[in-house]
Parts: sequence; C-alpha cells; structure tokens
Amino acid sequence: MKKIYHLSTCSTCQRIMKEWGVDDSFVLQDIKTEPITEDQIDQMIEMSGSAEALFSRRAMKYKSMGLADKNLSESDYRQLILDEYTFLKRPVLVLDDELFVGNSKKIVASAKSALEEA
Repeated sequence: MKKIYHLSTCSTCQRIMKEWGVDDSFVLQDIKTEPITEDQIDQMIEMSGSAEALFSRRAMKYKSMGLADKNLSESDYRQLILDEYTFLKRPVLVLDDELFVGNSKKIVASAKSALEEA
C-alpha cells in the first residue's frame, strides 16, 4: 500500500509529492479535511518507534502553546497530534511496511528510492 498523509495547502508537501511521482496508485489523506484516527496514529507510532518521531516542533502552535517549556511524554505527543493536525511532521509516506516522516532531504530521497524499487 502507498499512502500519504499531507496537507493539500502545503507547498512543501505538494513539491515533495510531485518529486515522488504521486499518481492514482497512492491513497492520499489531507489531514486537515480528514483528521488522523487513533488507529492511524497508533500504526504510525508502531512503525516509527515513537510518537515524538512524528511530532513537529516547527508548528506555530508549539511555541504559542508554550510546549517548548514542558516535558512532554509519548502519550502527550500522541494526543497533541490527534488534537491538532499541524503537529504531524509532513508529509508521511506509508509504503507497505516502511514509514517515511517529514521533509528533510535525506528522508525525501530515501522515500523516492524506495518508491522506485516498489
């Protein structure tokens, strides 16, 4: 399965998806209009190893909510992502049993290579 969690309004997500050659064979989920479910976040946590690995500290709400000053637990990270879509690092590509999270050059290139092999 090829699934991407993204924001349709995010130019970075759009650029990366174009680079990956996203077509009709992908399942796309715009996390703003179709929020992540508990089952989906739990699957991503299991695949990534932690909720913190999925959590974006770049979100504007991270600073405005004063989260930088708090000691957050795994369950806090999980709940914050469920409550507010902006806390999920984007895009997230689920490719069979692999998970690629975020938009760093290394992750994007790694995902592209995996997609070419699939």
